[in-house]
Amino acid sequence: MPALACCVDAAATAPPGYAFAGDSSLPAPVIFSGVPPATTATATAWSPSLSSALYKVDGWGAPYFAVNSSGNVAVRPHGAGTLAHQEIDLLKIVKKVSDPKSKGGLGLPLPLVIRLPDVLKNRLESLQAAFDFAIQSQDYENHYQGVYPVKCNQDRYVVEDIVKFGSPFRFGLEAGSKPELLLAMSCLCKGSPDSFLVCNGFKDVEYISLALIARKLALNTVIVLEQEEELDLVIELSRKLSIRPVIGLRAKLRTKHSGHFGSTSGEKGKFGLTTTQILRVVRKLEQVDMLDCLQLLHFHIGSQIPTTALLADGVSEAAQIYCELVRLGAHMQVLDIGGGLGIDYDGSKSTDSEISVSYGLEEYASAVVRAIRLVCDRRSVKHPIVCSESGRAIVSHHSILIFEAVSASVYDTPSMSPLGLQFFVETLSEEALADYKNLSAAAIKGESDTCLFYADQLKQRCIDQFKEGSLGMEQLAAVDGFCDFVYKVIGVSDSTRTYHVNLSVFTSIPDFWGIGQLFPIIPIHRLDQRPAVKGILSDLTCDSDGKIDKFIGGESTLPLHELEGGNGNNGGCGYYLGMFLGGAYEEALGGVHNLFGGPSVVRVSQSDGPHSFAVTRAMPGPCCSDVLRVMQHEPELMFEMLKHRAEEFGQEDDGMANAALAGGLAHYFHSMPYLVGSSCSLTAMNNGGFYYCNEDEYIEAVDSTSTEDEQWSYCYA
Repeated sequence: MPALACCVDAAATAPPGYAFAGDSSLPAPVIFSGVPPATTATATAWSPSLSSALYKVDGWGAPYFAVNSSGNVAVRPHGAGTLAHQEIDLLKIVKKVSDPKSKGGLGLPLPLVIRLPDVLKNRLESLQAAFDFAIQSQDYENHYQGVYPVKCNQDRYVVEDIVKFGSPFRFGLEAGSKPELLLAMSCLCKGSPDSFLVCNGFKDVEYISLALIARKLALNTVIVLEQEEELDLVIELSRKLSIRPVIGLRAKLRTKHSGHFGSTSGEKGKFGLTTTQILRVVRKLEQVDMLDCLQLLHFHIGSQIPTTALLADGVSEAAQIYCELVRLGAHMQVLDIGGGLGIDYDGSKSTDSEISVSYGLEEYASAVVRAIRLVCDRRSVKHPIVCSESGRAIVSHHSILIFEAVSASVYDTPSMSPLGLQFFVETLSEEALADYKNLSAAAIKGESDTCLFYADQLKQRCIDQFKEGSLGMEQLAAVDGFCDFVYKVIGVSDSTRTYHVNLSVFTSIPDFWGIGQLFPIIPIHRLDQRPAVKGILSDLTCDSDGKIDKFIGGESTLPLHELEGGNGNNGGCGYYLGMFLGGAYEEALGGVHNLFGGPSVVRVSQSDGPHSFAVTRAMPGPCCSDVLRVMQHEPELMFEMLKHRAEEFGQEDDGMANAALAGGLAHYFHSMPYLVGSSCSLTAMNNGGFYYCNEDEYIEAVDSTSTEDEQWSYCYA
């Protein structure tokens, strides 16, 4: 360690110290795992294909996402059937949506959720095709008829799209609460009359009455018993309303999913009936002459079933119960295998990972059909209709969260002149000076561990002195810089940088905070450039948990590019990141921590235009007034109070200045909770469409002769 030895050797003359920070004898810093350090010969030898491999895009993204030749993430809206001219450049969508109207954009602020209905349609068709193939190839004598559990994403347009796209193959909906049931009833009025409306969840009188009314409205409704006590209500209310119900029951299987999502399975699971309870239900239905109403058996092993072996084991057990119900006289028609069809969040296709699965749609469908057929054939029972509730697998891919890195931490080791180093040494206490001399001796001998020991000890002594008031801030900063240099030379310094992103983890990625769920996160552009930074992501919230420091592949950092503005900021040049496969649960679970509301949302379809896409719907995220209302505040009254305050403490005899101050206050109520760049515009909703108001338009409105009420409502969303 010649550079370090020279730096810390304070024998007779002041050493050159930090002047050696650029010495060629220093070891090259490690970039990050997976990417070799750049050399002069290879610094430009980077390509989009290398980025695709680095971020494992071909693993978790296929067949919907890839890296194109421009180094941007491309969307393949029709999956494997997407033609070259149908690919959509994700960066072009972001630019179209976020650019101001003056530049041809829509002026919506980030963060942004991009919904891709073409991907949603392809997921539905692929799932149906997988079961159709399995049924045909295995001579299964019935059909597949799935339902979408709306809890995964209750957004109106998502559910309506699923009903529309699934109508040709009788795809239905599943509800788990009264609001979800109302939603499902309304949407299925436009669907196939044969589509199932499966009613799960705990039920009271109102829930069961509503489900029976749905049956009266000619919706193919099935009331699934989660608790034995629900049967009495179903019998009583069906008689009172003179509606013959179709009843299902949920069985607690012995087969148990051992992963995080398996807590709802097994004999101790949250939902369902034991075999003893099932027998009591059958006897009671027989006593009241309603055993013919029992037509569906439902079970759920748990989300993200890792292997088809576990899946087949559970399906086989359920098929045995189904056959027993047939033997007992029930008019069984449907075996609902529940959810559990997993997706590969990290692209590893591993059986040992809770965020991966080792199978695809075809293997999943084949395992289900084979298991049911084998049991039913053995018991000479007619093959049932196969139903599944595969929400995560249907909606996860169609939604992308886009957010921007606005700045990054910069850890520059300050240079120190010989005179500065001499002054630094002279200010050390006797004990600290001894540490410094021991460090110098160890450096000369090349003893890295000893150097590290004395550097740590020196730093801690100086921190203690600072706390006691015997060391100034300048001296403490000099100690920090000196020790950082020592760590860098030894090779133990942490080169991880924090990128500050315009996002709330609690609002947009709550599963990461709540259960440690990992999602693929990558830059959506500049992928033709080598990412030279190890980074973690820190959100806008005032909470230490508001960060993302775990990534797919077991990584604790994410490969990132330097922000183009330099000095840790983007200089007005956006650096956009995307979180993929987050279309299920995240929006419904997100809260308003720090009063950060949800993101803006756009719906983008593939088109034959010059950029291969069209934005068919745009919804700005909630403004400050919206999120204040969520917590029972009244923005209009708040504004009036602040306006009177402005008049009271404003400039005397200057009504225009006071009016401008009040107008400025109104602006903040209508602004977004997230950071807004100077080029961004305010967005508001006007009836069924949207209008956009930039700062100049807003000031012009405030200066106009409009009344105070009109000023308040001008940009009100």
